[in-house]
Amino acid sequence: MAKKTATKKKSAAKKVAKTSSRKAAVRKGAAAKPAKKTVKKAAARRPKGPAWQWSAVDTAAAIRSGAISAVETVEAHLERMHAVNPRLNAVVVDLGEDALKAAHAADKQRAKGGELGLLHGVPITIKENVDFEGRPNFNGVPANKDLIAPSDSPVVRNLKKAGAIVLGLTNTPEFSFRGFTDNPLHGLTLNPWDPNITCGGSSGGAGSAVAAGIGTIAHGNDIGGSLRWPAHCNGVATIKPTQGRIPAFNGSATAERPMLAHLMSAQGPLARHVGDVRLALEVMSQRDPRDPWWVPAPLNGPKPKGPIKVALAKIPEDMAVDPAVSAALRQAADHLERSGYRVSEVEVPDINGVWQTWCDIITNETVVMQEAGMLKVTTEDFHKAWGGMKAKASTLDLKAWMQATAARNGHIRAWQLFFEEYPVVLAPTTVKPTPGPRDDTVSAERVQEIFWGEIRFISAINVLGLPGAVVPVAVHDGKPIGVQLIAGRYREDLALDAAAAIEKRAGVLTHRLWETMAARGISGE
Repeated sequence: MAKKTATKKKSAAKKVAKTSSRKAAVRKGAAAKPAKKTVKKAAARRPKGPAWQWSAVDTAAAIRSGAISAVETVEAHLERMHAVNPRLNAVVVDLGEDALKAAHAADKQRAKGGELGLLHGVPITIKENVDFEGRPNFNGVPANKDLIAPSDSPVVRNLKKAGAIVLGLTNTPEFSFRGFTDNPLHGLTLNPWDPNITCGGSSGGAGSAVAAGIGTIAHGNDIGGSLRWPAHCNGVATIKPTQGRIPAFNGSATAERPMLAHLMSAQGPLARHVGDVRLALEVMSQRDPRDPWWVPAPLNGPKPKGPIKVALAKIPEDMAVDPAVSAALRQAADHLERSGYRVSEVEVPDINGVWQTWCDIITNETVVMQEAGMLKVTTEDFHKAWGGMKAKASTLDLKAWMQATAARNGHIRAWQLFFEEYPVVLAPTTVKPTPGPRDDTVSAERVQEIFWGEIRFISAINVLGLPGAVVPVAVHDGKPIGVQLIAGRYREDLALDAAAAIEKRAGVLTHRLWETMAARGISGE
């Protein structure tokens, strides 16, 4: 008996050693290189279906193993893009020619036995509001034609260093300042689920593209919900990281960003699979000295004592919740309970005060630093949307603005203490059905209704600088519904773990979308 036990222990030790070795290889980041033995095993496992339907994780493994070439992968995604994008207008700059050149170079590098990054040969998209070397950073505004990027922004640089191949640049509203994606330069981006609902904003082009099968990962950014709102609208997953997790900088900018705008903004990925979001986060988070706010925080922290307690956020009485949203939240809570979490409905710290602080700070800072310049070069639609947001904010003098920024500290502290008991918060993205593609141009009142009455739980989180993931849960009347998972500072891992637990039971909803698109005659196969 003792001999058998010793043998088992020895075998288990070998397994642990092998697992640790594999994990160590992945942790090396962009320079990870597989062993030949792994290549042979993976080569027999080509994922099912067309290459454009694969996850980023599976795509990277298939290219690394030789099951598919980078060229074949990029060609499949470009074929999909050319088939569906004319109807969606999600990708507004086609970089297909450069992508194919990069794919050929990627295959040559692999053939030579060179070091391969975590996303070697994997097709992605970039939002057209960060610097892409040699191209104008339009940010949805024709007047920005002379803002030529002198170099890649940190997030673009990190993705390229990891071997990712950029298929194109995705659409964004003027100055990325609306929750709806439309501008006079490229026009309106449609939601692949239904053209009568918005694809969200400001990363609406990114969300629409990745949901439709254009690229495995879409880059976006978020200062008031611009990653999480499009993720919800398009039925995909995302993470808005903690401020400072992913470096940011645009060399084309004519001035530095004001302090609070910088502290509330975050770069991040959208993808169809939570595992892809996690992989992209690791790649995007690499250091860049151009961002003085970047923090070298570990991607994984200590696991809380189980079972992990999740706070299902009580919704304020003045927010009228649609029954489909209530059902989706209950379903998400049930998925978490079945996965070993303990969910309790509780009131989170002053969500109304937190949202108003976000609105006051960002609005007053924008009025002082940017408004006059923006209004000179933007459309009437932008003026309507901005006017609606501005109307909900309190007008602050210098003392009141400083008091508001100080109040921010108290809000963050209250939430951090809350996370001591409940490490994860389950909250809605919106409490209403997804609105129409231009609803923020209806009236100032409609804009306030959307931001305050519907997506309050999204925008409020930006002023706290906390990580928030979104994962799809259900499809109601042909439209996806997602939920938000919020965690403490630099605990993206906890938010993504909870999101993955929900995804495991809810499934990846975009498979249903592709069937619907094919039935409507929108297909890249």
